[in-house]
Amino acid sequence: METQLPTIHKMEEIIMAENKIKTIGVLTSGGDAPGMNAAIRAVVRRGLSSGLKVKGIQKGYNGLLNEEIIDMTARDVSDTIERGGTILYTARCAEFRTAEGQQRGAEICRKHGIDGLVVIGGIQRISKVSQIIVPFMAVLYIVVCLVLIIVNINKVPAAFETIVKCAFKPMSFAGGVTASLAIAMQKGVARGIFSNEAGLGSAPIAAAAAQTKEPVRQGLVTMTGTFIDTIIVCTMTGLSIVMMGSWQDGSLEGIAVTTDAFQKGLFFMPGQVAAFILMICLVFFAFTTILGWDYYGERCLEYLTNGSKVSVQIYRWLYILCVFIGPYMTVKAVWTIADIFNGLMAIPNIIALLALSSVVVAETKDYFARHKEL
Repeated sequence: METQLPTIHKMEEIIMAENKIKTIGVLTSGGDAPGMNAAIRAVVRRGLSSGLKVKGIQKGYNGLLNEEIIDMTARDVSDTIERGGTILYTARCAEFRTAEGQQRGAEICRKHGIDGLVVIGGIQRISKVSQIIVPFMAVLYIVVCLVLIIVNINKVPAAFETIVKCAFKPMSFAGGVTASLAIAMQKGVARGIFSNEAGLGSAPIAAAAAQTKEPVRQGLVTMTGTFIDTIIVCTMTGLSIVMMGSWQDGSLEGIAVTTDAFQKGLFFMPGQVAAFILMICLVFFAFTTILGWDYYGERCLEYLTNGSKVSVQIYRWLYILCVFIGPYMTVKAVWTIADIFNGLMAIPNIIALLALSSVVVAETKDYFARHKEL
């Protein structure tokens, strides 16, 4: 029978079982992620206040197997929230994935009197949360858009006609059709890049954390995100807005335009319900986006500063500040800033893509050749 570690993920469960559990261990596993030190602090202080002994396990499961275990006090977690990374350090451990490694880990826990283990995940935990939340919200959003389009199907032809006419309308700009088309393409490309991050070099940071032996296959999987984000979600959103005529209301901007379209298109339900559905989807989309971009920034900054914790700390405070400032800015200002920074990211990344294009082509040909033979 396979022996597993007595892992407990919620402090409430530990408190309920404190008549049996006297000592808990805490470790961080996987890649560094925002909030790890805050989680360690919460576990240590809550455990100590409940009369439990707390042992810190350094360097994740690898440190557990090497018995890098220390006693922790409230002083050990003071002034740690703003520090980058994790104070217990972290490292992935292939051995612990095996039954033998887990058996050995359980024996070491018993040797040190550890009755329960609190495991704080890293980037893979963020990935797992996103894997559950984002697909569910995306499906919900797509279903709602489909319902809106179906119940207003008679407006679809006129909507496409409006889109084509506006794109080629010569009187819109001084340059005539050429200027009108150029502006439409510029706005479309800018919004498309914002939605799917194509060419920015950010998605590979997350893709690199995937467990795969085939980089080409991971690249193909990552490419589906671009199709879903832009071709499906953005197209359905734009079509809904044009169908309902919400784009013509000059008093609306940003999410208010989509909300108005949902309220008009889903006429069979109260307007507050349609707005609430949209709000829930956007909240989760925004939450996972904030987590993801913070991780991207931290990894890049650590690389550029040779792992400087001070730089990461400053970055985190600035990042949080931007999150609070953003809602108070005009939509136009937000788009302008986003376009500028996306361009700054795209330029060096596109140069690198061109330089490495031969490698990409060679790897892709090799991948398809091998799988064609199979």
